[in-house]
Amino acid sequence: ELSFYSNATTDFEYKFPFGWGELWGVASRTNYDLTQHQKFSGQSMEYLDPETNEKYIPYVIEPSLGADRVVLAFLSDAYEEETLEDGSVREVMHFHPALAPYKVAVLPLVKKYHTEKATEIYHELSKHFSTSYDETGNIGKRYRRGDAIGTPFAITIDDETLNHGTVTLRNRDTMEQITLKVEEVVSYVEQQLQF
Repeated sequence: ELSFYSNATTDFEYKFPFGWGELWGVASRTNYDLTQHQKFSGQSMEYLDPETNEKYIPYVIEPSLGADRVVLAFLSDAYEEETLEDGSVREVMHFHPALAPYKVAVLPLVKKYHTEKATEIYHELSKHFSTSYDETGNIGKRYRRGDAIGTPFAITIDDETLNHGTVTLRNRDTMEQITLKVEEVVSYVEQQLQF
């Protein structure tokens, strides 16, 4: 239904998991606003077109955008419940790596043996991007926690790190793992953050 001052209105909608919802609306308010301002202020709101020498009161376009709805669409679009081969459900926030709150999670495989090196790597990575640290529970549960909050990469610190200076880097979306030298991690993650 149009407002009295509008000659056209359109809505941008998004299909949420619970159904369609308006993200924002755009209304053509015609020249109503500037005409009213001119009427009550006594100031001319007319525009002189330099090419045609025509005078007119411009139309006003009113966009109406709610940030909360756009954020909900962003979160809804990223969220997935993925059923794995064993029947368990993995919750994942598929944020683009550049938009993820944490870029990397540092995970010592065995707390007793790998914490010191993991803490050292965590502090180094934290200089470059937002990094989380998790040493609670088994490695699978830690991967799942990182997936659920959208952390795109998890780095496991294990005996190979201590003996050979390499880490295992796991990709949130594919769950594939690669081996990198510790000094290669920053440049690898920075490349993945590009749009």
